[in-house]
Amino acid sequence: MSSGSVLIVEDDKNISDLVALHLQREGFEVRAEAEGDTALRTATSTPPELIVLDLMLPGMDGLEICRRLKQNSKTREIPIVMLTAKDDETDIVTGLELGADDYITKPFSPKVVVARIKAVLRRKAEPVLSEEDSLIFEGLEIHPQKHIVVVDGATIDLTKSEFKILHHLARHPGWVFTRYQLVDAVHGEQYAVSDRSIDVQVVGLRKKLMERGSYIETVRGVGYRFQL
Repeated sequence: MSSGSVLIVEDDKNISDLVALHLQREGFEVRAEAEGDTALRTATSTPPELIVLDLMLPGMDGLEICRRLKQNSKTREIPIVMLTAKDDETDIVTGLELGADDYITKPFSPKVVVARIKAVLRRKAEPVLSEEDSLIFEGLEIHPQKHIVVVDGATIDLTKSEFKILHHLARHPGWVFTRYQLVDAVHGEQYAVSDRSIDVQVVGLRKKLMERGSYIETVRGVGYRFQL
């Protein structure tokens, strides 16, 4: 039984074959492309359930491919997992802001790649919670309609921005958000504020959440995610 279909866009055949082998062992149907133009045609003609996209490609780079995929109505909903050089933090941020769902740095473990792909597909399959749904985690409750957060049985006082940051992250556990994405989520796209203001608010939020502040994980050079 197939676990799903994956398109690998990677010009290094050794890497492409290695990732494909491990995905096929887990029951995935795999196709591979080494160039951007052919990858776009393949994704459009036979959309896969997920795309593994190398950012360093000859000709059209991975960021441009990601941009075009997200602009096309036939492919914009396909989850994208980026493969990137270890220190390309700027590319990671740009890719996430273009709509990529996750990233994996090179060198990597093929087993980690498979696990991350499965996690992205699980998130895609999960029902999207509405803005009004309460979120209940171990030791932490978030009640949007009442604008209340409860930590280990005690109600805590958050600012409007702190609440929005926490709520946005908690609605998407495991997802990495850049600072600018959080600014947009909290204040709107036209709000003129430094992305570093998010860092200050997260520091204050973690203090108020006490031990549960560890649920907000810093992703170095990129942003934050809610991780249990």
